Amino acid sequence: MPVITYRDALGDAIREEMRRDDRVFLMGEEVAVYNGAYKVSKGFLQEFGEMRVVDTPITELGFAGVGVGAAMVGLRPVIEFMTWNFALLAIDQVVNAAAKMLYMSGGQFNMPMVFRGPNGAALQLAAQHSQAWESWLAHIPGLKVVAPGTPYDAKGLLKSAIRDDNPVCVLEGEMLYNTKGEVPEGDYTIPLGKADLKREGDHCTIVTHGKMVLVAMQAADQLAKDGIRVDVVDLRTVRPIDVDAIVTSVKKTNRAVVLEEGWELCGVGAQVVDYVQRECFDLLDAPVVRVHQADVPMPYTKSLEKAAKPDLPKTIAAVRKVMYLD
Repeated sequence: MPVITYRDALGDAIREEMRRDDRVFLMGEEVAVYNGAYKVSKGFLQEFGEMRVVDTPITELGFAGVGVGAAMVGLRPVIEFMTWNFALLAIDQVVNAAAKMLYMSGGQFNMPMVFRGPNGAALQLAAQHSQAWESWLAHIPGLKVVAPGTPYDAKGLLKSAIRDDNPVCVLEGEMLYNTKGEVPEGDYTIPLGKADLKREGDHCTIVTHGKMVLVAMQAADQLAKDGIRVDVVDLRTVRPIDVDAIVTSVKKTNRAVVLEEGWELCGVGAQVVDYVQRECFDLLDAPVVRVHQADVPMPYTKSLEKAAKPDLPKTIAAVRKVMYLD
């Protein structure tokens, strides 16, 4: 099986869907001539032409609105935000138009469109460019929200998102584009709303998604050296959440750690904890512990940025805490 980057997996997904369905088109800042800010759309302009690979002005609200209109008349736009931080400028179109159109039109207008781009922190991008947006978007009825953590999942989830008749937000890990993994050649999809058990164990469950999947897997490797075996449940989709996958794992391990890149208050992890306490309360051998970003805007200084981020040592410490080892 070929080993490719997360970036190339995303590009393959869009390219294959554009070849399969001529209603699919890509639009956003620098997606055409520049091959995309993160080079996901490299070569697209040459293959598909300027009618289907559309460079836009720096006007997120404007081109998101054009995408909504295109979806209303039967096209299938893929709207690229250079970063989800810039999508704040388009949030009215995402939340009040795309998410609500099917409901407000009495079922007359589907919204077969994708909003996608990098999410979360990179390195020293500071407070305005380091935010994880999944809990904001997952709060909105009418949106589906996915956060792939591996190249395999990135391709399969994005293809499913493009084929879906509802608006789907695809949050790509800012630091994942160069990571590599096995990705099958040709067509495959991953169902939206279906979690994946990335690793099996019986001592503790780690529930995570997106970029933090890599951290969870590294933690599992380290803990295994001490004889601690963990389940790693990758949500992959954060709206809808695969509650059954979470509950099945926690019922087996009786302990849970929830790892996410975002802030604590009203985060995805808070929702996971609610599901766990409702479905597994009598089976828990310890309170659920959450690992997340510190409740501050992201600092610029390297040392403070490192202190604010969820990471491997904090994840290992959380697992040891729920096992009463420290």
